[in-house]
Amino acid sequence: MDDVLAGQGCAWVFEADSLRIRPEGAKVPKLISELGERVIPHAAIAEVTVAAGKRGTVVLRVVPRRGADPVMTAAAGQLKEAADPYRLVLPAKRETLADYYADELRAAVGESGPVTRFMVEAPSVPRSFKGWDGAATFDGEAITFTWFWSGASTAKYAAGDQRFSASDLENVEWHAPEGASGCLRLRVRGGRPDPDPNKDPASVVFGLGWGATHKSLPFAASVLASIPDQAAPALGAAPAAPELVRAPSGAEVAELITKLGELRDAGLLSEEEFQAKKAELLSRM
Repeated sequence: MDDVLAGQGCAWVFEADSLRIRPEGAKVPKLISELGERVIPHAAIAEVTVAAGKRGTVVLRVVPRRGADPVMTAAAGQLKEAADPYRLVLPAKRETLADYYADELRAAVGESGPVTRFMVEAPSVPRSFKGWDGAATFDGEAITFTWFWSGASTAKYAAGDQRFSASDLENVEWHAPEGASGCLRLRVRGGRPDPDPNKDPASVVFGLGWGATHKSLPFAASVLASIPDQAAPALGAAPAAPELVRAPSGAEVAELITKLGELRDAGLLSEEEFQAKKAELLSRM
């Protein structure tokens, strides 16, 4: 029988040739819950550490090899420590047990350098999430962006809803949602995108409460893993410094509020919804 070590929000199952991480417990972190049970082959592990945690805890952590996991490749080092799906938080009194399993894993680890193919299965499809300016869906073959009147720029709305085949992409960039910024950008082969993701029809912009990590990151990882012949240099490479979400101009905010007013007058938005969205738009200036 495989050994099981249960911690905060998840349990690690130590198998003969892999580590199985599964959501478990009362307070499962949102990202771990969204990813579901995952199998990490020993060959995909680069490093194993044990360190003191906060408030009387100890943390057993596995570091995957660069390029082995599409989730960590898409995250490109932007995940906050608490959101790392490779951390097992245990009571400090179980430190000896954590050390034992860390040694067992280290003994099973071979090469630790970067790899040129994913060794951990990507998050399952279909996938979807809502950003500030549009909704994104992925069925395993094509990605669709559907723009929102209340958030999309004039450039995106004029371009219309977008559909991209995964086979036409060369990369996916995920810029972590921080406050009212962040985006998911598709890099189309041969494309020359607008540097401003607000105007790029191949980007969905995040915002306050939109594009949450536990939804948008698994989406990015699934799309990334579906790209054929993914070039090795792109694996694990941090995305370019985000020329991310600038604050919309007063004229743009006024235009969006006018659109919202039209939706309210047409009976498609309640007064409460109109006022809430209006306040959200004004907060982004």
